[in-house]
Amino acid sequence: MQTRTRRTSLPLLPLALALSLAPAAHAVDAAAPGGPRALPGSLPLIPVPATLERLAGSGYAVTASTPVHARGAAAQRVAAQFTTLLRDSGGPTLAVAERHGKDGLHFVLDATLKTGAEGYQLRADAQGVTVQAATEAGLFYGAATLAQLLTGAQPGTVPALRIADAPRFPWRGLMLDSARHFQSLEEIKQVLDAMAAQKLNTFHWHLTDDQGWRMEIKRYPKLTGVGSCRIPAGDGGRDPATGAPRPYCGFFTQDQIREVVAYAARLHIQVIPEIDVPGHATAAIAAYPELGTIDTPLTPLSEWGVFPNLFNTEESTLVFLENVLEEVIQLFPARYVHVGGDEAVKDQWEASARVQQRMREVGAGDEMEMQSHIIKRLETFLEKHDRRLIGWDEILEGGLPPEATVMSWRGTEGGLKAASEGHDVVMSPVTDMYMDYLQTNAPNEPPGRPATIPLARVYGFEPVPEALARDKQHHILGLQANMFTEHTRSYARLQHNLFPRLAAVAETGWSPRERRDYGDFLARLPTQLQRWQAMGIAYAQTPFEVELDSRDDRRAGTATLALRTPLGYDIHYSVDGSAVTAQSPRYTTPLQQPLPVALQAATFFNGQALAQAASRFDVTPAALLSRTDEHLAQCPAKGQLLLRLEDDGPAEGERAIFNVDIFNPCWLWKDADVDGIARVRVRAGQIPYYFQLAHDEPARRFVAKRSAHGEMEILGAQCEGKPLASVKLPAAPGADGFITLEAALPRSLTGTQNLCVRFTGDTRPTMWVLDEMTLLPR
Repeated sequence: MQTRTRRTSLPLLPLALALSLAPAAHAVDAAAPGGPRALPGSLPLIPVPATLERLAGSGYAVTASTPVHARGAAAQRVAAQFTTLLRDSGGPTLAVAERHGKDGLHFVLDATLKTGAEGYQLRADAQGVTVQAATEAGLFYGAATLAQLLTGAQPGTVPALRIADAPRFPWRGLMLDSARHFQSLEEIKQVLDAMAAQKLNTFHWHLTDDQGWRMEIKRYPKLTGVGSCRIPAGDGGRDPATGAPRPYCGFFTQDQIREVVAYAARLHIQVIPEIDVPGHATAAIAAYPELGTIDTPLTPLSEWGVFPNLFNTEESTLVFLENVLEEVIQLFPARYVHVGGDEAVKDQWEASARVQQRMREVGAGDEMEMQSHIIKRLETFLEKHDRRLIGWDEILEGGLPPEATVMSWRGTEGGLKAASEGHDVVMSPVTDMYMDYLQTNAPNEPPGRPATIPLARVYGFEPVPEALARDKQHHILGLQANMFTEHTRSYARLQHNLFPRLAAVAETGWSPRERRDYGDFLARLPTQLQRWQAMGIAYAQTPFEVELDSRDDRRAGTATLALRTPLGYDIHYSVDGSAVTAQSPRYTTPLQQPLPVALQAATFFNGQALAQAASRFDVTPAALLSRTDEHLAQCPAKGQLLLRLEDDGPAEGERAIFNVDIFNPCWLWKDADVDGIARVRVRAGQIPYYFQLAHDEPARRFVAKRSAHGEMEILGAQCEGKPLASVKLPAAPGADGFITLEAALPRSLTGTQNLCVRFTGDTRPTMWVLDEMTLLPR
């Protein structure tokens, strides 16, 4: 496509996706366990401290002239970091005093304290505030808490209190995928700053994958010379002026990696590199074809999914991997090195006579044992270099050396098995910890996986399985959020996906289980939003926006409008054109309104608006006759794979976004009122089918075309059988990147009916995707 235009009005959700229209006190999303409710004595701290005791007497007020005291180089470093964090969080600008005094803010390192490796103590009264710890890391985390206290409910004032705090888990992490989409050094540093402010201490850096090799290896320059570039699919991969290929490139030099590692170390964050083995290897094999299993030349592709390309099993390839790890070790001082091990489809190994011979040579009974042989070889190499191997939970299959650590992503079962066998485990299940999954059902969500992982689910995740024996629970090192970036083309989207959910991960990793309370967390979150605003972090707006469900009476010209918000904060609204404020009517029950109506609504907490702008819904008779793809269901089918996909162009700027089941592209308007409707108008775009499906390929279905370019079909009932209408498709979309087709409905069609839209013809190499469906009256 060449240019894209997209609707500008906010459409309505279909009734099939709506909540009940019964009155609700806060109109909480059905997936949420409740709205905000502050616990007695709660302060807006995230993560909540292990113990916090309010003391009698007045607290301590801080002004720009308040001195900051610290003795010794380490304490002075923390004091300086505190002043920066406080300023960047919206607090006053303070200075570290040259001379020590009694009043003010004191940072004390005392190795005799029993605060542990990361714990601290904080006391505030009318004379001042003292933060003390046995380690620099603990003192830093105490400084982070003090910065939050000074940007809390009473900015600039610390109430009289005493805190004794230490983390529940030693591993509190975030994985960032820089292979699928690349981030700048400054963007990564801002993520590290945000992590440190909430006491996260592990940055897992996913640097290699099928789509790109992002780490300079001096011994093998082609890894970045060839493997760091790919041509994006469709229009995004062509220069709009010349039509020439437009590569997507990027890698980190070793000096840049050292810079990130050093920056993270100052924030007490360890950086764990990931070099994926034996799968996710296309970029490396493209650079050095002798590493592959097949003779077909490869290139890094802008396709997503599970690729079949594996490293081969030759001794020379294992030496290559060891040589790469040798340079990795020199750059990353952390004890752990991640070797991947996930999604290694063994088809190429099974078909290779040479691999089968190698399996016999090393005594591997099957392909999983061959992978285990490679993992054990790398584990031995890392052990010799004072490092520990960690990998995704597939490394359990085929046997695992006892020193290896497992990162459990396919649920918690792998972690339970590994910990029961005596392996250390990091819990990062796809069901709870994957930040590339959407966090709400709102139409304003960016591309991603529409199976939602809302804030409540993230917060509710418990890393220690109930079934794990008590004497094995110490093997659960902690938890980690994973941010894969197939659909995250921009830093703005990355921030949207991470925040506010990363705050929930931080609290689960740090705070005692009995101290966690979701309602109290929601009551503390609005203050954290203000800190993020001060830090320049563009947190997601969708959890704080208002969504609308409607039930219309077309004949009467009225609609019943039900408002909801994902997190259960108070909703205020207006229907008279006035701006929404905390003094606007508070929503409690569905609204009965004549049409048209311009409805505005926003969420509030303690008088504070939580979204940057009010949600606006222009509810008109015409709008009620249209549904965009976000507001249509997918046609019933087995094995659906629903994705929220971005268009392939333009090369820069905003692109259209489509909800589509890539196994069976078909859209369903449930219970459409077709009385008096003569035709259906469909607006559709066309995007590349950029997916590697591996063993899921048989699940991809399409209806054979009957004409040169296929047909758009309208079906009823269960989206099967003879079409109600059929219209031939053109060879290509129009100049705007879309087509608009109309299909006449049978005059005998009345009442409420299911209406399904599908496009015939193979979905490879391109597929049609629905943008908007409109009912046209007679």
